[in-house]
Amino acid sequence: MKAAVFHKAGDIRYETMDDPRIEHPRDVILRITSTAICGSDLHIYDGFLPQLRNEVLGHEFMGIVEDVGAEVTNVKKGDRVVVPFTIACGKCFFCNHHLEMHCENSNPDVYGPDGGLMTEKGGGLFGYSDLYGGYNGGQAEYVRVPFADYGLRHVPDGLKDEQVLFLTDIFPTGWSSIEWGELTGGETVAIFGSGPVGLMAQKSAWLQGAGRVIAIDPLNYRLERARRVNKVETLNPHEVDVVEAIRSMTEGRGADVCVDAVGMEAERTVLDKAKAVFNLEKGTPAVLEQCFRAVRRGGIVTVVGVYGTPFDNYPLGRIFDKGLTVRYGQSQVHKNIDHLLNLVVEGKVVLDDIVSHVLPLTEISRGYDIFKKKEDDCTKVILKP
Repeated sequence: MKAAVFHKAGDIRYETMDDPRIEHPRDVILRITSTAICGSDLHIYDGFLPQLRNEVLGHEFMGIVEDVGAEVTNVKKGDRVVVPFTIACGKCFFCNHHLEMHCENSNPDVYGPDGGLMTEKGGGLFGYSDLYGGYNGGQAEYVRVPFADYGLRHVPDGLKDEQVLFLTDIFPTGWSSIEWGELTGGETVAIFGSGPVGLMAQKSAWLQGAGRVIAIDPLNYRLERARRVNKVETLNPHEVDVVEAIRSMTEGRGADVCVDAVGMEAERTVLDKAKAVFNLEKGTPAVLEQCFRAVRRGGIVTVVGVYGTPFDNYPLGRIFDKGLTVRYGQSQVHKNIDHLLNLVVEGKVVLDDIVSHVLPLTEISRGYDIFKKKEDDCTKVILKP
């Protein structure tokens, strides 16, 4: 088969790989019809997350069932399905508590309770390094899906790939960022980042009852899309003091909920980069620190942007003084995907309006390049094998 193979930082190639095969009775082999490039893929592509072995990237994908393991009875050859990006057995303690991203059985070599920098990580993820199971991802013609009898979801007839592809990750991730904010109705939600996850968080905020949604991003073309597709208010940190602007919009208090949909790869100054090198840090917590300042006292900060290392000068004093609730983590895709699929089917949400580029998989290098560099007003890239 052909696939997008990661070799080293900045080097991903369209190459021939061995076809995947059934390795366990709960496996399915999927023929990919659509896949996408996610901001999290850049963590490997940019070298923020170490990966020494060649690997097929990609955790946002869907397709047609080609082969089925002996214990899989919920799907058959020819079924069209979408796949959660977290790999979960459906039977362990964490899966039984709707915490599938912490599955005890999907990352057997590196899993553990400690959550260290390079050891004892969480459950398995598609195409996201040996630290998370070493599974090949879906930026390919075919992929092996473990525990398919638990993870796969049928796609209803009449829906295009683009309408449901983002149920794999970014829509559930955006949804979780708001769900953790515990909205009761009418709250002001400030969402830092108007990339794919930020755009989905904006949609989710309206769906969950926000009274006001403010999008923050340093790129005006992304803010323009946010206004156009999600009808939000916008702030550019290059043009205004974002924290003061949010306070002025909320009678001096700050937002009820702030969402960090950026993570460690936020814009950095030369001083930020020097500090990161000195402290052995990856990236910067600058956006997270803005969230802590911009949220009101007693408010909630949710973090779905990825952070991979400890950070010096973490503002515990501010968090304590303001009495903040902070929630971090990967999306609860398995818990929410059925409800979110129903929202799509019922026409209550549109997901494909964030797509800026649809490319053949052969152009994988170009896709990563424009997505990373934010060229050609790139917001989201879909790839077709």
